[in-house]
Amino acid sequence: MELLEQILSNQNMNEAYLRVYKNKGASGVDGITVDELKQYLKENKDELRQRIRTRKYQPQAALRVEIPKENGKMRKLGIPTVVDRVVQQAIHQILSPIFEKQFSEYSYGFRPKRSCEMAIIKSLEYLNDGHDWVVDIDLERFFDTVHHDKLMRIISNTIKDGDVISLIRKYLVSGVMINGKYEDTPIGTPQGGNLSPLLSNIMLNELDKELGQRGLRFVRYADDALIFVKSEKAANRVMNSIVRFIEEKLGLIVNVEKSRISRPKELKFLGFGYYYDSKNEKYRVKPHSTSIQKFQRKLRQLTKRNWSISLDFRILKLRQVIFGWVNYFRISNMKEATKQIDKKLRSRIRVIIWKQWKVTRKQIKSLIQLGISEEEAKGLTFCRKGYRFIGLSKVVQRAISNKRLKQRGLPSALEHYLKVHTVI
Repeated sequence: MELLEQILSNQNMNEAYLRVYKNKGASGVDGITVDELKQYLKENKDELRQRIRTRKYQPQAALRVEIPKENGKMRKLGIPTVVDRVVQQAIHQILSPIFEKQFSEYSYGFRPKRSCEMAIIKSLEYLNDGHDWVVDIDLERFFDTVHHDKLMRIISNTIKDGDVISLIRKYLVSGVMINGKYEDTPIGTPQGGNLSPLLSNIMLNELDKELGQRGLRFVRYADDALIFVKSEKAANRVMNSIVRFIEEKLGLIVNVEKSRISRPKELKFLGFGYYYDSKNEKYRVKPHSTSIQKFQRKLRQLTKRNWSISLDFRILKLRQVIFGWVNYFRISNMKEATKQIDKKLRSRIRVIIWKQWKVTRKQIKSLIQLGISEEEAKGLTFCRKGYRFIGLSKVVQRAISNKRLKQRGLPSALEHYLKVHTVI
């Protein structure tokens, strides 16, 4: 069966639809939602397939949205219509196994059965093997700067079906809608489409091959790449030659400000930081300080006093966020960090409960019911101190104890960490 027909087969298209439906997500420029998608495809699937076969199908422009990055800048995303997401996903499902055979074992981003954790473990292996000078390559606006002709030439070396090649190119040049106005996309691949991760790996596999041919040790996760060497001299040599390769051969832009030669303790990779464990004489990882700060900001958002929601719902959201974060960093050393996170979280929850008691009579009565003497209860209630003082006061800590908060369902980052921690 020809490649295009494999893409358009009932089984593959149904799988693509189910994946798009499961991922939910916003509507594109046509306003069709994922909930309306099933009915639309039922009514239009035959016409859709025929238009693709005859090369008359024209993808709609992606809806441009911008989300803030940690550094204050904005990340540009392109949201395709739900129908285009199904077609892109159908292409991805057939092409991915073909290109997987070519991809490097040291590439970990957006690939089946691969993860950030595997990339971190491999990086530690290199560091502990004596390759502790690191060339940290940062590509500037990668998704916005990919050259279509270079990318299509690379794809054409493997994919010989002209109809599939034509369809992929149409997605590259389908444009974006910004505030109701259409803009061409002569370069780049919209970040946010189902096909974009595969296309980025196809492009950057050329970098992987170059690094492999030079016998260099590296890990790559999407457009984040680290190269590990044994000396500063080697690091400088590799930095200069690899930057030249990326810019001249691949036509991409290296961010000179962010790309640098680092020692392990200066690294930030996939949210992790590195440190030397002198007791065990090896490098280990921990959540980077900026990752902890970002996590604490998220917890502060979820524990805002003016967010009028039930305590049960608040605890549910906290459980989801805390367990997800700890699971991601489970190979890290973060016992002390999770202790401090729990301490701050419990203080903020105590304030929320105090505020829910509202009037002084209820506050005094509640404290007494929780085992506080009437004198202490009145002393705290009438002290006229702010919420921060209340949350940290010994009286409130005894009344709303750690044990009571645990019984109420409040999750503990430390307890979950001790449960899932993997020693490496």
